[in-house]
Amino acid sequence: KKRMTYSSSLSDQTGPLILDTSVLINLHACRRGAEILSAIPNPIVISNIVAGELDHETSRRNGEKAFLCTLETAGKVSLVDLSDQEFKFFFELTSTSPSLDDGEAATIAIARSRGILPVIDEKRGRRRVEQLMRAEAYWSLDILTHPDAIDFLGADVSREVLFLALRDGRMRIPPESTQHVVNSIGIDQARDCTCLPGYKGLFDVLSASEQQMKLGL
Repeated sequence: KKRMTYSSSLSDQTGPLILDTSVLINLHACRRGAEILSAIPNPIVISNIVAGELDHETSRRNGEKAFLCTLETAGKVSLVDLSDQEFKFFFELTSTSPSLDDGEAATIAIARSRGILPVIDEKRGRRRVEQLMRAEAYWSLDILTHPDAIDFLGADVSREVLFLALRDGRMRIPPESTQHVVNSIGIDQARDCTCLPGYKGLFDVLSASEQQMKLGL
């Protein structure tokens, strides 16, 4: 039986996490986001600016907005406003080059001033976290592969969760974890996940080795 092989950096972290917009989109896309957030020990914080990014036609239509409202009503997430000081920093992050989008900037401003661990998948936002906080941001993948979430959902559902976040949420993952993720969800499902790092070349290599195996080389 295939095992989940990616090791979540969050396994020994119980502090609060602040999530960027794309992380919420991935949690919604995987269909088990509320259960995952209940299973992990970390309190979850969301900036009201991130919540606002889900307040548009597409997010209302596809259920992302309702998903966040459900999480808030159930007490699984806390929505927070920027303080005056955080807003100044937010403004700086959105107006100086290379500028960040509003959700990322708000997430980083709050993470930095309150000492909360940020979860951000986009390259530019992650780079700013490293520069400003001398630490690496966590990935959506760290939440989805948290040992407590896998124990709660079981290995089969956990693989499905990973697949749906990649296929429907277009979840970004660290390039060095690509092989682990492909091994976990299986090659056929991986072909449906065009957001995988190096997607175009990924299957050329695999196809070549498959061909060799068929030919007995």
